[in-house]
Amino acid sequence: MGTLYIDRKDIHIRLDGNALAFYANGEREGIVPVNPLKRVVITGNVTIETPVFHKLTSENISVVFLSGKRLQFRGMLHGRLHNNGLLRLKQYEKSTSDFCMDIAQDLVSRKINGQIKLLLDAREQRADLRFQLTNAVNILSGVIDTVRAKDNDMDTLRGLEGGASASYFSAYTELFPESLEFKRRNRRPPEDPVNAMLSLCYTMLHFEMVREIEVIGLDPTIGFYHQFDYGRESLACDLVEPYRVDVDRFIWELFRQRRFTARDFAEDDERPGCYLKKQSRKRFYPEYEEWANGTRPLWVDEVRTLARRIMDGQDIIPE
Repeated sequence: MGTLYIDRKDIHIRLDGNALAFYANGEREGIVPVNPLKRVVITGNVTIETPVFHKLTSENISVVFLSGKRLQFRGMLHGRLHNNGLLRLKQYEKSTSDFCMDIAQDLVSRKINGQIKLLLDAREQRADLRFQLTNAVNILSGVIDTVRAKDNDMDTLRGLEGGASASYFSAYTELFPESLEFKRRNRRPPEDPVNAMLSLCYTMLHFEMVREIEVIGLDPTIGFYHQFDYGRESLACDLVEPYRVDVDRFIWELFRQRRFTARDFAEDDERPGCYLKKQSRKRFYPEYEEWANGTRPLWVDEVRTLARRIMDGQDIIPE
């Protein structure tokens, strides 16, 4: 077990030696050992005694807090972080150099190549969509040819990526049945089941990347492709770009195999938006964890590789 998901209303959590003990209405309902954990995701109204946080942070276990129904990110708790001042100093220096374009071109190229690969794989299974998928692939392939042009500036690169994403999503939406009402990418709030799942998984991926960035000693707010914006983890936004298509593939498979359907979602009665029902979230967490376990090593390696590039090949990052 690497991740513990706590999504139960009015649960009370205490520390019992090297385990977390769970109580409801004063009755003990079970325990979870601390040792196998690397992260804890807490959703909604939960009571946690202070010694629990002491134990989790001393074991360098990150805690992510999400809101209840909407599963919006609320905050994150870490243990000791790697206080590498030299690494951050070099990150700041390179954020104003040609290093930015090298990183950005690499990230955008990988993202678009991943989108092409997904659409080609989908074309093998959806002969009825061959024209739409082939057309999108041709457009994306043309964009790839210009992404690495030496005379590109950052605004041009962002325009190329935005155009590629528009073409990609126009084809990607065709992969889902009309009953899901997935016509375009939307968020804040998501308006249909597919967008709800995409937003949720993008959010979880983003903050898993934030964790890896902070643990290794980089500043998550100083990116190389995404512009600095107060309160935004621009470096995490950078590094998740090549992995967004992995989320897209994961969500496509969930709906294609009918592990989730429109019945698993509900419209908010008080505020607009479409969200997973509570019972459906219980099925989603194991699905996400199984998928994430296969790709987390790539996320960790992504951050370590960037740190080495920032340090000009010097590997000072502890294992």
